[in-house]
Amino acid sequence: MAEELYLSGTAHHEVVLVDRNTLDVTGVTGVDSFDSEEFLLQTECGYLGIRGTNLHIKNLDLEQGKVTIEGDFYEMSYLDDGHHRSERGKSLMGRLFR
Repeated sequence: MAEELYLSGTAHHEVVLVDRNTLDVTGVTGVDSFDSEEFLLQTECGYLGIRGTNLHIKNLDLEQGKVTIEGDFYEMSYLDDGHHRSERGKSLMGRLFR
């Protein structure tokens, strides 16, 4: 099953977990940190934290915004409010210059 989130006109982000050991993520704009137990991905829809054991990157293509991670997954969660980075920046600037 795939989860699709569309928070702005151009944001496209999918998370597909296959057999609980292969995770395909699209809409990735950066990889902030990773090790064998935890990944932190910057996506079009916010930061995505992934936890598990024996995690490793099978495929990484930031030009296409795609990451494939293999391992044993036990937790995935978004770590921010889900707004696209440019939308957050505009609201912050708007609050500063009222």
